[in-house]
Amino acid sequence: MSENSRPSGVPEYGPHQVNPEWPPPPVHAPAAPAHRRQRGPAKLLVAVAIVAAAVGGTTAYGVQELTGGTSAGVTASSAAGTDVVPASLKGTVAGVAKAVSPSIVEIKAASSSGSATGSGVIVTEDGEVVTNSHVVAGASQIQVRTNDGKSYSARVVGTDSSKDLALIKLEDASGLKAATLGDSDGVRVGDQVVAIGSPEGLTGTVTSGIVSALDRDVTVSTDESQGQQQQQRGGGWPFEFGGQEFNGDTGGSTTTYKAIQTDASLNPGNSGGALIDMNGDIIGINSAMYAPSGAESSTAGSVGLGFAIPVNTLKADLPDLRAGAGG
Repeated sequence: MSENSRPSGVPEYGPHQVNPEWPPPPVHAPAAPAHRRQRGPAKLLVAVAIVAAAVGGTTAYGVQELTGGTSAGVTASSAAGTDVVPASLKGTVAGVAKAVSPSIVEIKAASSSGSATGSGVIVTEDGEVVTNSHVVAGASQIQVRTNDGKSYSARVVGTDSSKDLALIKLEDASGLKAATLGDSDGVRVGDQVVAIGSPEGLTGTVTSGIVSALDRDVTVSTDESQGQQQQQRGGGWPFEFGGQEFNGDTGGSTTTYKAIQTDASLNPGNSGGALIDMNGDIIGINSAMYAPSGAESSTAGSVGLGFAIPVNTLKADLPDLRAGAGG
């Protein structure tokens, strides 16, 4: 009898069926079992696909997905892998809030023209904090409250009004939790983000949304008195966008920067706080939000138009801020 023949009446079986009455095919004939194929070329294809995706700025996601460290559907905007968010809460707003809130502070700055309330991001364990220049501009006294309720006096180290950034230093601080600065070049429209700050003095407020747009030209005032007067009326920091002024008059001295636009709720007091990706990395410093025309502090609120300074702008500016840059 030939190898391909079978007795009359013996049914023909498919590749996944077994006929105990019919001899198995010769050893050299069958293809490799399915589980052997998955460990070989098929898995290699998956790895290559992940690595190829990582080239576009999502290296962290590729590595974590390959090792099972990231839940499906999580988007990583940072180019550097971090373990900021606990594995069990990866990709959740709750996880980001738990991991990053200890690195966000409330700032109260007093000056001859009044007072301002804003937020800041801890960047070193010994108390370096990044915020907006307009939050601390002209301040004669600065008080900072951390997420655990501790209060510190602080001094201005350096400011850069052209980028609306400032660095302050807490006095006698140690053991603080520094935030992880991500990579804003990897941010994409539609990425989920979280904002943490102190709107209206409500320390540690968490909101979430998406990145609505990138590279928005936002113009802000560099005249410290101009912005402080408007903030005291409750309308937020004045800025220009698309040829229109919001939150009051920006005055004659202005600067323009490229911003990340987000619909995460921002309110007066969020300035200087963090815009965060779902890995827990800081991708922006919140700097401007639109409030309805003529709104007072009791009625001003977010309408889903907020702007943040990209974190890569901050990282490039940090050496000058630490050197005591001013202006």
